[in-house]
Amino acid sequence: MSAPTTPSSRPTVTEREARQVAEAARDQDWRKPSFAKELFLGRLRLDLVHPHPLPDGEAVRRGEKFLAELRDFCETRIDGAVIERDARIPDEVIAGLKELGAFGMKIDTKYGGLGLTQVYYNKALALVGTANAAVGALLSAHQSIGVPQPLKQFGTEEQQAKFLPRCARTDISAFLLTEPDVGSDPARLATTAVPEGDDYVLDGVKLWTTNGVIADLLVVMARVPKSEGHRGGITAFVVETASEGVTVEHRNAFMGLRGLENGVTRFHRVRVPAAHRIGPEGAGLKIALTTLNTGRLSLPAMCVGAGKWCLKIAREWSGVREQWGKPVALHEAVGAKISFIAATTFALEAVVDLSSQMADENRNDIRIEAALAKLYGSEMACLMADELVQIRGGRGFETAASLAARGERAVPAEQMLRDLRINRIFEGSTEIMHLLIAREAVDAHLSVAGDLIDPDKSLSDKARAGARAGAFYAGWLPKLMTGPGQLPTSYSDFKHEVDLSGHLRYVERTARKLARSTFYAMSRWQGRMETKQGFLGRIVDIGAELFAMSAACVRAELLRSRDDHGREAYQLADVFCRQARIRVEELFGRLWTNTDDLDRKVVKGVLSGTYEWLEHGVVDPSGDGPWIADATPGASTKPNVHRPIR
Repeated sequence: MSAPTTPSSRPTVTEREARQVAEAARDQDWRKPSFAKELFLGRLRLDLVHPHPLPDGEAVRRGEKFLAELRDFCETRIDGAVIERDARIPDEVIAGLKELGAFGMKIDTKYGGLGLTQVYYNKALALVGTANAAVGALLSAHQSIGVPQPLKQFGTEEQQAKFLPRCARTDISAFLLTEPDVGSDPARLATTAVPEGDDYVLDGVKLWTTNGVIADLLVVMARVPKSEGHRGGITAFVVETASEGVTVEHRNAFMGLRGLENGVTRFHRVRVPAAHRIGPEGAGLKIALTTLNTGRLSLPAMCVGAGKWCLKIAREWSGVREQWGKPVALHEAVGAKISFIAATTFALEAVVDLSSQMADENRNDIRIEAALAKLYGSEMACLMADELVQIRGGRGFETAASLAARGERAVPAEQMLRDLRINRIFEGSTEIMHLLIAREAVDAHLSVAGDLIDPDKSLSDKARAGARAGAFYAGWLPKLMTGPGQLPTSYSDFKHEVDLSGHLRYVERTARKLARSTFYAMSRWQGRMETKQGFLGRIVDIGAELFAMSAACVRAELLRSRDDHGREAYQLADVFCRQARIRVEELFGRLWTNTDDLDRKVVKGVLSGTYEWLEHGVVDPSGDGPWIADATPGASTKPNVHRPIR
C-alpha cells in the first residue's frame, strides 16, 4: 500500500478544482420530469402538479393519529419558556419523544419506526417547531440529514438492520460535514479516513455539529487518501460517538435555538470498521446532496409553522390593540403586514405540501423544488416574523419572560425572529442555494452548449458542441415567443368566484420571459456567467415566486374541489399572486438595471483599505483571538462534554 497523505495536510485547491468537485457530486442525469426545471426552461407543465397529488387513506390515518398524539405531547410536556431560559431541552422531554416514536417518524415500520410520509413528517415538524424551534431542529437533524436518511437511500441491508432500529427508538444521530475552515467548499475538507486493515482511521475536527453534543451515532464526511486498492475521495461513514478518540470539545451557543445541542467534535485516531462506510469511497458528497434533496424540506416545513403562529398572534393582538379610536389591524399600514403574513403562509404551505407529496410519490425529480422551498421558506419566514415584531411594537422587542413578569401575555415574538434567522444559513445559505439552483436551472443549456464556453475544450469539441447547441436552440427558442399565457381562455378551470386563471397565464408568460433572459445572459457572458452571482440570484428568486404562485393556485383549487375553505383559499391565493407579481416585476427590472459592477469596485476598495477612514469613531467590542480556530488534527486537550441521553 502506498503511503497516504498526512492527516494534518489541508488540501489546497483552485476555484476551478473546487467547482469540479461540486460538479462531480451532483446528480448528472434527469431521469424523471421536474416541474421547476421546466419552469426555468420557459414551460409551465401544470400537468405535473395538477390535479394536486394526495396521500393515500392509510397514510392519512396513520399521520393524523400521530399528529394528535404529538399535539398532546407538545401542549403538556414541552415548556418552550423553560428551554429558552435554561438553553437546554430537558432530558425527560427527549426521552418522551423517543417513547412517542418521534425519532422514527421517517423510518420504516419494519425497523421499529412510524413509517410516516414526507407530508406528515413535515406537518409534525411544523407542529413541534412552534412548541419550541430547538426541539424541531433536534428531530429534523436526526432524521432529515442524520443517519436514517442516508442509510435509507444508500445503506446496505446489514447497515439498515443494525442502525435503523436504534435510530427509531433509542439513539440520536447527527451529520458532520462542516469544519472550522470549510463551509460550502467541501473540496478543502481536511478530516481524513486512512485505510488500515479492515478499518479506517479518522482524524480531524468538525464544527457546528447539530445534535453532536448528545448524539449516539454520527454520519461523518472524511477524505480517504488515494492509494493502492483505494480510489479515495470524500466518503461517508457511520461512527459511534462512544468510540475511543471521539471528543465533543465544546457546546456552541447562538442568538437563537438556545436549546440546540450543537458542538465541536474532534476525531483522533478513531477506528471505524469498513462495514460502516456508506456507499463506495468518493461518494460522500453525492450522498450528502442526494440526502438533502428531500431533507431540505424539513426547514420550510417549520417555517410554515412559524407563519401560522405569526398569523395567529397578529390576528389576536391587532384586533384588541387600539390606536386613534380603532383596532390597529384596521389601519392600512398594519393591515398590509397582516395581509402579507396570511397570503405568504398560505403559499408557503402550498409549496411545502406539494413538494412533499411529490417526494412521497417519487414520480418527479424534486431537487429544484426542494431547494426552492428551502430558499423561499427561510427568507419569507424571517420577513413574516419581522413584520409580527413590528406589529407588536415595543412588546414585539420585549422578551416573553419580561412580558410575563409585568403581567402581560408571554408572547415570544422576538424569540421567533431569532430562532428563524438560522434557517437562511442552515443546510445551504441563501447565497449558496442561489448558486445551486441556478446550476440546475441552466443544466439543459450546459449539457448542449457547455463545451462552447469551456476554455479547456479543443476546437473539435467546441465544433461538436456548436452543432448540438444549434439543433437544441432551433427547436427551443421559437417556443419561447408564444404560449397559452397569451390566450384569455387558458386555465379556465381556475376561474370561479375569484379568478386565478389570469395568474397562471402570467406564470406561463413570465416563465418564457425568464428563459429568454437566461439565454440572453448566457450568450452575453458565456464563461463568465458563473461569476454573475447577483444576476443568477435574481433569476432564481423569480423562479421561486413563479413556483410559489403555481403551488398556491393548485392548492386553492384542491381545497375548492374538496369544499374545504375553498372560497377563502382562492382569496388568499389571489392576494399572494398579486403581491408576488409585484416582486417579480421588480426582480426583472433589477436583472439589467442594478449596481453589481459598482458594488464590485466598492468591495475592492473596502478590502484594500480605501474606505478605512469610514470606520473611525467607534470602538470594537470583539475579543481577541484568531478569526478561525486552529483545527490541527491530534489528541484532544479538552474535557469531553458529550452527554448521551438514556
